[in-house]
Formats: sequence, C-alpha cells, structure tokens
Amino acid sequence: MAATACVLATACSQIPRDSTPESPGHAPSTSAATAIPPLPIPPPPPAHAGTAVAPARAANAVSNPALASATGTTAAPAAVDSNPAVVPAPAAKADEAKDVEPPRPVDLERPADDLWDRIRSGFAIPDLESPLVGARERWYASQPDYLKRMVERSKLYLYYIVEEVEKRGMPTEIALLPMVESAFNPMAYSRSHASGLWQFIPSTGRKHQLSQNWWADERRDVIASTSAALDYLQALYDLHGDWQLALASYNLGENGVARAIERNRARGLPTDYLSLRVPRETRGYVPKLQALKNIISDPEAFGVTLEPIPNEPYFATVPTPGTIDIRLAAKFAEMSVDELIALNPAINRPMISGPHTQTLVLPADRVDAFQRNLEAYDQPLASWQPYTMRHGDSLDKLAAKHGIGLAKLKLANGITSRTRVRPGFELLLPLKGSGAGAEPLPAVFHPPVVPAPRRGALVHIVRKGETLYGISRRYHVSTDSLLRWNHVGVLTTGQRLIIYRGRARKPANPIKLSAVEPSPNVAATVPAAQQ
Repeated sequence: MAATACVLATACSQIPRDSTPESPGHAPSTSAATAIPPLPIPPPPPAHAGTAVAPARAANAVSNPALASATGTTAAPAAVDSNPAVVPAPAAKADEAKDVEPPRPVDLERPADDLWDRIRSGFAIPDLESPLVGARERWYASQPDYLKRMVERSKLYLYYIVEEVEKRGMPTEIALLPMVESAFNPMAYSRSHASGLWQFIPSTGRKHQLSQNWWADERRDVIASTSAALDYLQALYDLHGDWQLALASYNLGENGVARAIERNRARGLPTDYLSLRVPRETRGYVPKLQALKNIISDPEAFGVTLEPIPNEPYFATVPTPGTIDIRLAAKFAEMSVDELIALNPAINRPMISGPHTQTLVLPADRVDAFQRNLEAYDQPLASWQPYTMRHGDSLDKLAAKHGIGLAKLKLANGITSRTRVRPGFELLLPLKGSGAGAEPLPAVFHPPVVPAPRRGALVHIVRKGETLYGISRRYHVSTDSLLRWNHVGVLTTGQRLIIYRGRARKPANPIKLSAVEPSPNVAATVPAAQQ
C-alpha cells in the first residue's frame, strides 16, 4: 500500500482572499490569509468492495440549525425510490419576531457517487444578486490553477465537513466556506492571527473551546475547528434567522452586523445583507461564497472543470498512543510525514503528546496498517524528552550536549528572537543515542513573525466595561475602522486594539509602537526539512 501511495501537487501558493478581478495581486483585507505554504495532497484512498455507502442526506437543509443541535437528531437513511421524497422545512414559530428564510425542499435520494453532486443537491441559501458576485465569478474562472489547487486540498477534508453540515440540517453552501476563509489550507494564517481552515482568531477560538498551547493549536485541527465553526454559524443563524446575515456576522462579528442592522432600522432602511453599511471585506464576503456556489452548480458554464471527489470518508481517527514521534507515526501508517501533517495540522512539535492530542487522523485505508505496525513495535515511541531549563543552562550548551544544531533546536521548540528563554523554560531535547538530532525536522507549523504596525500607531488596552463605540469616540475614529484594523467582534478585558494616529486623536499616556507597517496578511511558515 505504501508503495503505491503518492503525494499530489504540493504547490499551494495562495492568492489574496480579498483580491479584485482587476488586480490579482491586490492586498487582501485584515482577516484574510495570504500566500499559503505548500501542503501535500495525498491521493484519495482506493474504493473497497463492500464499503458501506455514505449516510443519507439530512432531512431538511434549511430547518433551524439550533433546533437540530438541541435535539441531537440526525437524518435517517432515505429509501431509494424513483420518486425521491421531498420534505419541506417546518414553518417558523408564530411568536418569532424575526423573519426566517422560506423553506426549500431537499432531495432525499441516495447520495451520489460524486461528492459535488451531493453538495449541489443540498444548496438552500437564497441566491444573492449583486454585481460583486459577477466580479468574483469572473475572477475565479480566470484562475483555473488556483481553483485546481483549492479543490485538490479540499479532497482531504470536504467529505467530513459535508457530513457534519448535513447532520445539523444546514445548507451545504456552508461546507464551501473554507474556500473563502482559507482556500482549504489548514495552515492559513492572517495578520490578525486567524488560523486554520475556518480562520478563528485566538479569542474566538478560546470562546469556542479550541485549545491553543505549546503542543497543539485546535484552531487548525480539522475535526475540532469544524465543530466549533458550525456551532458558531448555527448560533448566528438562530440570532438573525437569515443565512446571509449569519455569514456576514461570521466574518465581521455578531456585534458589528447587529450595529449595522440597528443603524438601518433607525433610519427606516432595509436590514438585509445587501442594504447594510459594512466594511469592504464583509461587503464582498457573501458574494465570494455565492460565486463559488454558482461555479460549482454549473462549472461548464464558466469553463471550469471540477475533478470528482469520492462520496466516501477520506480519513478516520485512532487514539494517540501516549507520546509518539511524528516520523514514527507516519512510518506505522506507511505514509509520508507531510501526508500525516496534512491530516494533523494542529501539531506544533516534532513529537505528539497524547494528553494534548488525543486522536490521530489517518487515511481510512491506513488505519489497519498503523495498528498492526504499532502492536509489532517493541522500542520507545518517542526520541524526544521534555526538559526544564535550570540556572546556568544555555541553548547552545544544551544543543551541543544533545547532538542537535542550535538552529534546529530553536525550530523544534518554536523559539524566536522574541522568546524569553530563562530558567523554568520548557524544552524538547533529543534523547541521547536516539539520533533525532541528526534527522531532518518534520515541517510542522511555525507562525510567521508579524511586523509591528506602522510608525505612529497607538495601542489601546481594553478595560472592563469599555465598548467599541466608546473607544471610537475617544480616539475620534469610526467603529468600522476599529473593526477593519483589528478584526474584533466581542471585546475582552486586556485586549490590544491598534489605532492609527493619522486618523486618531492621541489620548493621555498612550502606548507607542514604532516599526514598519505590516503587509496586509501573512501566512504560516512551513519550512522545508531542516538538516
């Protein structure tokens, strides 16, 4: 099986998410992830005779997702019939003040063999009519190489996401949202520190129980982040009763959209998505998803070819066997290290810690090999050991003592020029005699160095009880500018907000920052193997 495995295209250079059709190199806005590093694209596992078909589609793609979540019910398999059953969505409750989108029937016939057909049959969000949609359609259609790379990356994750979307009775357009957020690259990283397929910023990730520690960052974990993103989207839909407003809130934050709605309502204006006054990125966010939906609905009309994706699980999970080297885990699964990391992108270190990464994601056809090789292995599973620095220790002395280059030791431990290394600092060091110090490091995630804001910027530390409106009044800037500069939704005490002095009044005793202005976004660095 390992002999026949291959790694598909690794060139995953990413175009800016907020690029305009007229200028493909245009700098994206705050929350987008730009140049995305290469990720390996393992081939889909071969189909096996007798494999069970995928579960039937959810009974209603536009039913209230909060209801589906609360009941914990999932769709029952539909019978194959020449006249597929059509089940309308339940009507909104009479006492609901908000307008809920009209129900749409969903075909409940047996899922198609091609995942794209299954996705198309579950589209249920009302189409958005806007010139911005046409502009994005033309842009995507003019970038066939970009679309091809994005589709190749999606093959690893899309079936799982579609399954989770359907279980909640959500429209299958939601499964395409990582195309807008990250181009299906789990290593995508923005200048606002948003990370992963679904681009959670640190505070929102913590709010949705996505752990972020030295060992792993669940914002990049495919399973954990998908669950958190769908929970968040369900809550936003329940808040607005409208998927377009829910999507806008996912991009801007629920408070930002709520304020835009209240502004329009106070002026007697419509409160639908297209009528709201929102930042440029949010204004173009739903049109991007609509453009992708239109292309996937009828690729031939746009001169686009979509490679089929098998309508079957690509990966499965196994319990992590305590602590284990990434390389050894890949060897047990008879796959490359890059393939393993593509399915387990949350890992930060060259060794997997069971307490922090309790499950390992493997291609479905490699699970048996992993278990068989693990049971037959009678040597230590880890060639690294934790070490707490003491008085008198230095990195160069420890590197020499343990047979590893200083640069490689820093890379393995995520140490940068800003890291304070002192007594009590936790390290991973190679076990003596293991040879780990001489082996190339696996290309695990390393966040890029983000330059400080341009000269003259101020930093405001949020205090208890402060609001975006109050802060904007204090500095004589708009709340939209604060949102655009910082990509924030709900403020938290101690949060740092960047405010540009050229557009703001200097308050008493500000915190000054001086450096070059950052590039609009940065991407996670996944270095080549280090010798």
